[in-house]
Amino acid sequence: MSKIDKLIEDKKKIEKGGGQTRIDKQHKKGKMFARERIEYLLDEGSFVEVGVFVSHRCTNFGMEKVEIPDEGVVTGYGTIDGRLVYVYAQDFTSTGGALGEMHAKKICDIMDLAVKTGAPVIGINDSGGARIQEGVDALAGYGGIFYRNTKASGVIPQISMIMGPCAGGAVYSPALTDFIFMVDNTSQMFITGPKVLKTVTGEDVTVEELGGAGTHSTKSGVAHFEAADEKTSLDQVKKLLSYLPSNNMESAPEFQAEDDLNRIIPELDSIIPDNPNKPYNMKDIINRVVDENSFFEIQERYAQNIIIGFGRMNGKSIGIIANQPKVLAGCLDINASDKAARFIRTCDAFNIPILNIVDVPGFLPGKNQEHDGIIRHGAKLLYAYSEATVPKVTMIVRKAYGGSYLAMCSKDLGADIVYAWPSAEIAVMGPDGAANIVFKKQIKAAADPEAERRARVQEYKDDFANPYMAAKRGYVDDIIVPSESRQRLAAAFEMLKEKRESSPPKKHGNIPV
Repeated sequence: MSKIDKLIEDKKKIEKGGGQTRIDKQHKKGKMFARERIEYLLDEGSFVEVGVFVSHRCTNFGMEKVEIPDEGVVTGYGTIDGRLVYVYAQDFTSTGGALGEMHAKKICDIMDLAVKTGAPVIGINDSGGARIQEGVDALAGYGGIFYRNTKASGVIPQISMIMGPCAGGAVYSPALTDFIFMVDNTSQMFITGPKVLKTVTGEDVTVEELGGAGTHSTKSGVAHFEAADEKTSLDQVKKLLSYLPSNNMESAPEFQAEDDLNRIIPELDSIIPDNPNKPYNMKDIINRVVDENSFFEIQERYAQNIIIGFGRMNGKSIGIIANQPKVLAGCLDINASDKAARFIRTCDAFNIPILNIVDVPGFLPGKNQEHDGIIRHGAKLLYAYSEATVPKVTMIVRKAYGGSYLAMCSKDLGADIVYAWPSAEIAVMGPDGAANIVFKKQIKAAADPEAERRARVQEYKDDFANPYMAAKRGYVDDIIVPSESRQRLAAAFEMLKEKRESSPPKKHGNIPV
């Protein structure tokens, strides 16, 4: 056999991972083989493997006799829609994708290349955890990955796909990345597994209840996207990348806009209910003002009182943050504050302008919210908006009361342009509460206190529960006809596209966490 023939044969053997029997087992579970995932994700024929022949050097517990094809992880680079990306996919067919010293080195090498060349890195996680036989070497491997995740944060987009088990220390690499994708019934993330929980705390819980895609998409907020199957999840990643730049020095890709920039939207003139306490669906406003079919929601099932996601305006990416009156009346709470603050910082890191659509009555009241730290969590939102230097445009469509008005990016927190609809109510608090305080003596002294209270509430509404006082003070740049919102917003973002703003020199700020 010639050296070339041997090389080809060796590569073919490595490409089979743990063998066809184990690949078939993956398929029966509804899971793809690591290399199949990469092939589906990347442009056809674009994948170039790196670290093909890397192998472990462990000699403990008979490991010197164990051959691990691809060292349990496939690493390399290729393109998605013609754009360079780096990828690593743990191979569950090869010793359960367990992470050892050289497995981690392959991942670290790919991450280093991604930072050097300024391209996104996508990690496909499917691993039984640390390779116990390698002891502290395996732990050091995780540490090296965490360190690189942190150093690359805000420099290149980092995407984690959970395509199988991800437990113990392994969960922290995905948690340090920008976006996490999970698949129903095949993805799990947890620090401590069900068996250990049963032993230590007596809790009886299934793997899915503890750390499945549904749990992390609705309760913990760990997952940004969930999908019914792996191909759908991989398609979601491709779509997400179309809204993101390759690195922090670039802008997101621009698309030819087929939607009329000056499109009038008559239905917006009547979308706000006459009753200020009646809910409506904020997504109806979002979907109408952005380019048609361009809104891509993130964390759709978590903290639903606030909406975050990407859209396009005139073919250019924008980040969107909006209150949802249908859920908790659109109040800001702990989870909503965390969700929005992280998204603001993601947009700011990657030069994506931010649109804020406001209908917020306040921060959610309650003992649990106070005890769990709504002050600290709400401060994250204030901090993130104040810190962000990308273009920020705010449109107030109904309520904007008190501290929550500020927390949704008021002029004082750095909004470049603030628009309000005629239905906007900008005040320290709602008319009922304000009238009870401001006119307390008059109401108490009246012959008919209830009639007096109603009259005073109406007086306060007429004088303050509208956008005109804020506009007179310069806190609102213009009061606009709702049907003209798209053209006004598009014009604002076009005007702001060359915005330059720098912060005072410092190592970094101290965000409340």
